[in-house]
Amino acid sequence: MAAPLELVLSADAAGQVANCTVWEPVTGSVLLTYRGGNTSHRGLAVLGGQYLLGGQLGKNYINVWELQRRDQLQQKIVCPGPVNCLSASPNGLYLVAGIAESIYLWEVSTGHLLAILNSHYQDVTCLTFTDDSSHIISGAKDSLVLVWGLYSVLQVETSRGPEPRYVWSRHSLPITDVQCGIGGPQARVATSSLDQTIKLWDICSGDLLVSVLFDVRITSVAFDPAEYHLFCGGSDGVIYQVDLYTTPEQRERPFHPEQEMVFKGHRNQVTCLSVSLDGSMLISGSHDETVCVWDIQSKQSLRSVPHRGPVTNVFIIAAPSNMLRAESKPSFPLPHFSKHLQGAEGCEGPESGGVILRLGKQQGSKENTYLQRADQLQSLLGESEGKNLSGLVEQLRSRTSELEEELNVAQECNLLTKRPKGKCNPHIKEPQRLKGCGSKNFLSQPVARSY
Repeated sequence: MAAPLELVLSADAAGQVANCTVWEPVTGSVLLTYRGGNTSHRGLAVLGGQYLLGGQLGKNYINVWELQRRDQLQQKIVCPGPVNCLSASPNGLYLVAGIAESIYLWEVSTGHLLAILNSHYQDVTCLTFTDDSSHIISGAKDSLVLVWGLYSVLQVETSRGPEPRYVWSRHSLPITDVQCGIGGPQARVATSSLDQTIKLWDICSGDLLVSVLFDVRITSVAFDPAEYHLFCGGSDGVIYQVDLYTTPEQRERPFHPEQEMVFKGHRNQVTCLSVSLDGSMLISGSHDETVCVWDIQSKQSLRSVPHRGPVTNVFIIAAPSNMLRAESKPSFPLPHFSKHLQGAEGCEGPESGGVILRLGKQQGSKENTYLQRADQLQSLLGESEGKNLSGLVEQLRSRTSELEEELNVAQECNLLTKRPKGKCNPHIKEPQRLKGCGSKNFLSQPVARSY
């Protein structure tokens, strides 16, 4: 049997059988189960194709499994508080978690806590990255959607704190879901809210493109791969398909169920949505304890997969090559994750396990950045090297003058020893010969002269 190209990961609030279940969307057969605890809503993420992370429901830690060793819980990342939502960057370098009204950003390779973003006023409900990992989009109960430039967050001067690139405040009630399309900094972002609207935004300009009004609260949203349609899960259990290219284009428009597409099958609110990579299937999870697989073209349910509790997470991914091979191992180990933000460069805290060299400007306005300190160190090394060279030159000059003096004395002694006797001027007394003059070791003995 050929290995599947796509896999569905789902989790429920009960966690009686497993925390997370991996199954094949076409046949519905269960392939893997990850045991231990239960995962919070929007708290499940795959990190770098190597690890599965799940924020424990109501607890202040994140469960970690190696994708291959599914029966053994590998590690727990301790957090400052219960994890509301979780997201890993597509490049596998960063991890963000919503804890109360704050967003915590870690570097995966070191486990260092790089930043704490505090611009929301109420609990963060959803987080996502752009497909190039350059931006973070967050939604919260304060009805705000914030867009954070990752580079700006890492380089910001912490005396004034990181600031979001955009603050989208057109929703009036808590944000329930945030999804980002393709295109990196030019992508479009879809947001849903309890105010019965979904809105489409442009990251490049920050403008609102479309707002669609429904008769029910919208609890989840998803793009199709071509971004021609939006799928919106309602609190009534119905999934609504919105055409983004209707004519004439309207900035704000109501949804007409009799004219547009709907998927009916769930008996309670739809909590999560995901679309297959080829755009042919839609996966939905609901509080009615089921996950449904839909054929998008016919709007028919292909199968329903029962769970033991309200479904908190479901998404479809391209099957990692090492996920179904028990003998394979992760290509990188996970470090210890710090739960405290370091106050300065090179500061070693109780949770850090080592020295941290942070990028950009650090905590405390009086502290220099790492690059500034590197420049200072280079200048000090240059000054020290210059001082050493100047001292060496002085020593060489002193030694040269001593050698010249010794050579002069040797030449005088040599002239005296070779002068013929009897031919000296009788009026000139021969100077007293110096001790050691004419000896073979004369030049090796230092001669003291007074001036």
